[in-house]
This record gives sequence, structure tokens and C-alpha cells, in this order.
Amino acid sequence: MIKYAFMAKITKGDAMSKVLVCISNGFEEIETVTIIDILRRANIDVRIATISSILTVGANGIILKADLFLEDINSNEYDMIVLPGGASNSENLSTNSLLKEVLTDMKKKNKYVCAICASPYVLECANVLNEKYTCYPSFEKKIISSKYTNDQKVVIDEKVITSQGPATAMQFSLELVKILTNEETYLAIKNALLVKEF
Repeated sequence: MIKYAFMAKITKGDAMSKVLVCISNGFEEIETVTIIDILRRANIDVRIATISSILTVGANGIILKADLFLEDINSNEYDMIVLPGGASNSENLSTNSLLKEVLTDMKKKNKYVCAICASPYVLECANVLNEKYTCYPSFEKKIISSKYTNDQKVVIDEKVITSQGPATAMQFSLELVKILTNEETYLAIKNALLVKEF
């Protein structure tokens, strides 16, 4: 009862931001669900778009029901796009011409472009990385346009935000909350989740 009352306190009111999370078959489940869950706790409107089927299958066989197909989104409606990792997912996303167009358009309009784990490679393929980034170790070998940073779990370079992998998904997601809301909401959710490590 106390938990729900507390969470209601930090999520009341209208959603301030709208975020698109884009996936395909082979998405990394820990990262994807963590991103969606934590952003929704902050009353951020999160929509899941897929380039596969509405029932999209993760890297470990967990099925996630997407809200819509990528082809049905209007990128003007979103403040941020987030790409979870997963090796197969990143390969699928990196070759999708529509996603490249969406990423390019959102960056051109000064919106947030974010990726974790293997998916900074997708940002590389769309030519939207900034000067520095981080990713899952070994994927930096596929990225030549930007400077790899291996000693930060989350790298924020203007409005391009990247992170390393499953173990950094919570820190990454909370940083997105801080960016889209405020320090108070960030701390409230962080404390409610018992996060002490960062």
C-alpha cells in the first residue's frame, strides 16, 4: 500500500515526454524491459515499435508485444528514440532503411537519440553518433566515426546517449528519466528501486 501510494505521488499528472523504443527479433530483454519500466514509472509515455512482428521474440525467447510497427509512427510526436541492444537486434535495426530515416530526422530536429549495448552500431550506420560513445565491448571495432569510451557506463554527448549493456541498463534508464523530467523524479524513482551503486 505504501509502495503504490509513493509511486502514484511521483507519477501523477500528464506525461511530459513521449519516447519511442524500437526493437526487432533478437532484442536484449533485460535492457528493453528495464528501459520501458523505468521510463513509465516517471510518467513518460513510452511506445514500443517493431520492425518484426507485433509479438517480437527476444534473444532469450521472451516475447514482447509491441504497440505498433515502425512504419506506422510519426517521428514528430516523439522527444526521444531508444534502441535496446542484442546482437541480432542491432544487425536487424542497422539494415532497416526506415529506421535510419527516423534516426536522421530526429537528430536533425534536435531530439534525443539513445542506444545501449550493441545498438550504438545502429547509430553509426545511420550517421547520427556524436564525438564520443560507449557500447558493449567488442562492438566498438565496428564503429569508426566516433571516440569509444570504455570507462563510463553511460556517455552523454549532447543529445546522443549511449550505454554498455544489461548491467548498465538501470543507470542508463534513470539518466534518461533525469533528462526528460527533473532531479526530484529521478531521485524518487532511484530511491524507490533501492539503487545505491551510482
